Amino acid sequence: MCGIAGILFPASRTPPSQDDLRGRLATMADAMAHRGPDGDGVWAADDARIGFAHRRLAIIDLSPDAAQPMRNGDGSIWVTFNGEIYNHAALRRELESSGHRFHTDHSDTEVLVHGYSEWGLVGLVERLDGMFAFAIWDTIQRRLSLARDRIGIKPLYFTRLGGVFQFASEIKSILTDPAIPRAVDTHALSHYLSFMITPAPMTLFQGIYKLPAGHVMEVEADGKACAQRYWSAVPGSSSLASSSVAGEEMLATGIRERLTAAIEKRMISDVPFGVFLSGGIDSSANVALMSEVSSRPIETFTVGFKDHTHLNELDYARQVADKFTTNHHEVLIDSADMQGYLADLAHHQDEPIADWVCVPLYFVSKLAKDSGVTVVQVGEGSDEQFCGYDSWMTYLDFHRKFWRPYTSMVPKLLRRGIGSLAKSWTPTTRGAGAQGAEALLRAGRGQELFWSGANAFWNVHKERVLSNLGRASDLSDIVDMGLDLYGLGSWDSGDVAGGYFAAFDREHPNCDVLTRMIHAEFRLRLPELLLMRVDKVTMSTSVEGRVPFLDHALVEYTMDIPMADKIRGGVKKHILKRAVEGLIPNQILHRPKMGFAAPVAEWLRGDFGAEAERSVLASPLVNGGGLNKTYISRLFDEHRRHGADHALHLWTLHNLTAWHDHWIS
Repeated sequence: MCGIAGILFPASRTPPSQDDLRGRLATMADAMAHRGPDGDGVWAADDARIGFAHRRLAIIDLSPDAAQPMRNGDGSIWVTFNGEIYNHAALRRELESSGHRFHTDHSDTEVLVHGYSEWGLVGLVERLDGMFAFAIWDTIQRRLSLARDRIGIKPLYFTRLGGVFQFASEIKSILTDPAIPRAVDTHALSHYLSFMITPAPMTLFQGIYKLPAGHVMEVEADGKACAQRYWSAVPGSSSLASSSVAGEEMLATGIRERLTAAIEKRMISDVPFGVFLSGGIDSSANVALMSEVSSRPIETFTVGFKDHTHLNELDYARQVADKFTTNHHEVLIDSADMQGYLADLAHHQDEPIADWVCVPLYFVSKLAKDSGVTVVQVGEGSDEQFCGYDSWMTYLDFHRKFWRPYTSMVPKLLRRGIGSLAKSWTPTTRGAGAQGAEALLRAGRGQELFWSGANAFWNVHKERVLSNLGRASDLSDIVDMGLDLYGLGSWDSGDVAGGYFAAFDREHPNCDVLTRMIHAEFRLRLPELLLMRVDKVTMSTSVEGRVPFLDHALVEYTMDIPMADKIRGGVKKHILKRAVEGLIPNQILHRPKMGFAAPVAEWLRGDFGAEAERSVLASPLVNGGGLNKTYISRLFDEHRRHGADHALHLWTLHNLTAWHDHWIS
């Protein structure tokens, strides 16, 4: 796991001197030293038109020979790479049989330069099994190639100013260039309030973008860029697609086999590894399967709360740790710990990720690093594939009982009028009344019922908190790149979600409701919120997080499992529970899901709430910047007096204004 960066000067621009370019690249690398404390390197072409930077977190092949940026034997291909390639040994053998000569002992990075030479960019990424973001410069073709892994586990940001193309693992690296403007993208801000993160390829910074998951991009020497999608989470990619009969036992066995392989391959490491353990199904299965193949006790890490113990899962985690005889570590935090961390959070996130799980995740990541562990396995992606959320069950039930008959029987014009009336009657809370009003509004606008599993401000609320955001976003920088821009130029985030569903339905008509929801999560919430919180927070402590439930072979398999097998008898994650039955204790397998949370609602009613209110209401975004100060003040007041629970809205606003204070104003 590492940090990468680079600059390309097109033929129309005069490049700097080679020394100046190397200096700029070194500055970009230094801005993300936390991603790679084990080494750094820069490479600049002789003509100084292209250069790469790298910060190294050494995990596979710790020798100096595996340092980056790395070249092939004749120097015609250069690479800077962030991630891990789990099948690198098999790819190396295949390439060696074709005549390629390797110079490192077992570096997965070297597979990229030889694989690109042998198979080309798309041929290479289609063969890779792992998580990655990398850049390759082909000196013969004079072409820069960028790639992000299928699921979006690793980030990659880019900008093009005056024709100069820059990229990096983190936005802060790009912002080391003083010529890059620091301005808010107004449409991205609107979508952030809805989704708690900005949808790719947007970021909250005007003119700075992120390469979407499952994409490659090629940038020619003249600066012209073209992107394409090479993978998507859709049905029809696995062996199940051609199977006419798939019994429950067969499905459970298929999941178990693929999960076992995914976990085992993610134990490949030349440094100590462990697992974050909550005591739920996902993390417990991680521990159990790791224990089966490990010759030493697994290192497990759990976080809890000193001040609000009702959220703790410590006892469940201890049960699992005892059963599998792990070396178990715990850390307890409270409001003071959280407040002491917030400034660092705004810095390391680059753009706000309005998920309070980032707070406990930081402290458990730091615990792992302080305990000598550099690689951890985490459980992200299981709930999305197997329907592990109560909120999803509510959506599915509502869709069956109300949404489908209402939208099919009530005329569009009448639905539109009902939706407008419902919006005007909506309370400020996120309760059942507001949820019903939002559903009526979406039906009236012809939108999807489900947008995302992370939906902070529904439109019935967002249109009250937003007053005047000023000018619309300018997407002209990327409109010719071939990227999906579904609804991104609209103020209504329902147009973004609707774009995902419409594209999916065109290619895969008549899929069940749950499959459509899961695909939408792989387009937005998983890569840009859940996986970015893992990447940004763990890497801020120089720890690498690996996600076995998001192994692409497992994802392709589960995308072909119908809703009826994932949910049976009202039981969430039914087929996953069958797959790990007998592997983990029954009291863990069948206990109610708590979720990895933080007591933010309670913290906002204490000292932190007063501090958050002062900082939010003082923000330039609130004072003339487009956010409604009167409405926000009312939210704080109602929450403080226990009149309503506005924690999600207030945390989303606090993250936004803290980001603006840190990076913009």
